[in-house]
Amino acid sequence: MKRFNAPLAAPFTAAALAALCGYAHAAEPAEENRLESVEVSALPLGSDADLTPASFDLLEGDLLFQQSEATLGDTLNGLPGVHADTFGAGSSRPVIRGQTAPRVSVLSDGARLFDMSEISPDHATTVEPMLSRKVEVLRGPSTLLYGGGAIGGVVNVLDDKIPTRMPDGPVEGFVSARGNTVADESAGAVGLTTPVGEHLALHVEGARREASDYEVNGFTDPTIDGTWAESNNASVGLSWIGDRGYLGLAYSYRGDLYGLPGHSHEFEGCTANGSSLECAEAGHEHEHEHGEHEAPFVDLDSRRVDLRGEYRQPFAGVEAVRLRASHTDYRHHEIEEDTIGTTFRHRGVDARVEAEHAPILGWRGTVGTQFSDGRIETTGEEAVVPETDTRVAALFAVERYRFNERWQLEAGARFEHQKLDPDDADRPLPSESDSAASLSTALTWAFRPDYNVSLSLARSQRLPQAQEVYAQGVHLATNTYECGLLADRYTCGGTANDDSLDTETSHNVGINLRKVSGDLTFDLGLFHNQVDNYVYARTLDQIEEFRLIKYSQADVTFIGAEAEATYQWTDRFSTTLFGDAVRAEFDDGGNELPRIPAQRLGGRLNTFWRAFDGELEFYRVFAQDRIAGFESRTPGHDMLNATVSYTLAGNPQYSVFLRGSNLLGEEVWNHASFLARTVPEPGRNVTAGVRLTF
Repeated sequence: MKRFNAPLAAPFTAAALAALCGYAHAAEPAEENRLESVEVSALPLGSDADLTPASFDLLEGDLLFQQSEATLGDTLNGLPGVHADTFGAGSSRPVIRGQTAPRVSVLSDGARLFDMSEISPDHATTVEPMLSRKVEVLRGPSTLLYGGGAIGGVVNVLDDKIPTRMPDGPVEGFVSARGNTVADESAGAVGLTTPVGEHLALHVEGARREASDYEVNGFTDPTIDGTWAESNNASVGLSWIGDRGYLGLAYSYRGDLYGLPGHSHEFEGCTANGSSLECAEAGHEHEHEHGEHEAPFVDLDSRRVDLRGEYRQPFAGVEAVRLRASHTDYRHHEIEEDTIGTTFRHRGVDARVEAEHAPILGWRGTVGTQFSDGRIETTGEEAVVPETDTRVAALFAVERYRFNERWQLEAGARFEHQKLDPDDADRPLPSESDSAASLSTALTWAFRPDYNVSLSLARSQRLPQAQEVYAQGVHLATNTYECGLLADRYTCGGTANDDSLDTETSHNVGINLRKVSGDLTFDLGLFHNQVDNYVYARTLDQIEEFRLIKYSQADVTFIGAEAEATYQWTDRFSTTLFGDAVRAEFDDGGNELPRIPAQRLGGRLNTFWRAFDGELEFYRVFAQDRIAGFESRTPGHDMLNATVSYTLAGNPQYSVFLRGSNLLGEEVWNHASFLARTVPEPGRNVTAGVRLTF
């Protein structure tokens, strides 16, 4: 499978790409190569790679299988503009254009997950890559379908747990297995779909993964305590399928156990006093001889019911009506020395209905409504967030108008109302109710055959989440004492205006340039996001690795670039250059925002012969020395990866691969991680996998 991207151009590769564009204009390829047309379900109106003004990436098929890791963030890390805020081996969220949760929305086929990953990076995203059919990373105007606050982007994970078509034979599905050397990982997955009637299809699937503490390079002790992980997933779904649509229901279960590295016992008694930390035992080192699985760990349990349906052409003027609804009951315990320290619960329902209408005065589009109601509850020693009910109701629309074969206009709008209702007997907390309105537009011009350029503008508003507003207390997993926007101002270093919340509003501009056929193809561009009243975790004080953070608001600007260009030298050999960069600064000067990924630049060689494919990839992650207050410079590193795969087509289809990662044995530190100074990334690794599809 090819990797499909529609990203932006890196400033440090712009000159080289411009030269390549000039070469493509002067030379006619002997045989035309064209990016394969792909459907992106997260985009409206069945958009494909040649037409959409959005910037997106896709992983699917054999490529997704080869690149899938234990976590979603690690699976997507390496796509242009996409990094990961890694937290050991059990949790890792995607970081897009310098943004992560809650400004990056992770969806299950368009529906909310209702896990706790938006609260903290040590909380896992409840997605199993081995059971995913396709992962879509979307940026641009169409993200308004899923939330005005997704200014970083949307990650939509598609699966087969609810069948949408009848299987071609008595049984169809897959079986896969994989393992690696860096953590002695073993993992397997299976999915089966079978007809149980003329219009009924049944799907069952499951996955299991086990991994020990991973190894690193450059340390006397080669393993990092608390980086082990185990995971179990299972689901069963039944769907009624007709000529004009389907309606299905699925029940899913997920259970995880994973370690929490970098835990500091010496700061358990720390408190905040205004803008300072008071730690009676600061600097006193506790000796804990943790054996395997004796480090603090998370015990996660998630049970979910999904309802999905589509009805095509229900009546004149409507092309299709789609339904997505879910109910999730999630909880995880944080356990230390066999004792539950803190319990996090998230129960919620989410429902969205959207209709795709026929052209009206030349406009085609999708309109819809969404409602969600989630209740967060934390109890125990680190109950940072009070029990809070969050209700959101929204209306949205995305419309498209084609003037002719060369010009196309897309526009989107979303209005949502949110109410936060906290319940805390220990401290009186006000309810927060507010509305947000977001608008976007994008104009695409196909100025030459196979070339197009698009300009997108957006004004997006995001309403704060419960943690950003009400948090107060110690969170040892991230080595922080957290204070929300409305936390006690005397305890948490507040100011006189802390009782008022201003709506976070971003003004985004992006320009994309693409060439989609010929020996040379490329996707490149630039983005500029200016955000008023940006909510961020500001560090007020720090003792060793323990920080006092206060959620604050300030005006900030993100500017960045992404690029990928491929040249097909022969039918069997191609090269690719890629890179990305993002900078985030306060508008009034001063330091950078915290945990902004470093610049990245690299190349890739691809070749194939008969049923064999090979890839050699090298890239440089530069040192990150544009840092926030209390941050430290993160050194750069070189990454060399190589993959060899073999695919025997037919029915059944067999695929095997062997991939080497970090072959240079580099010591890798991730600036986007909360553990950037305490826990390095995995060392040299070899992964092998096999997949049978039938």
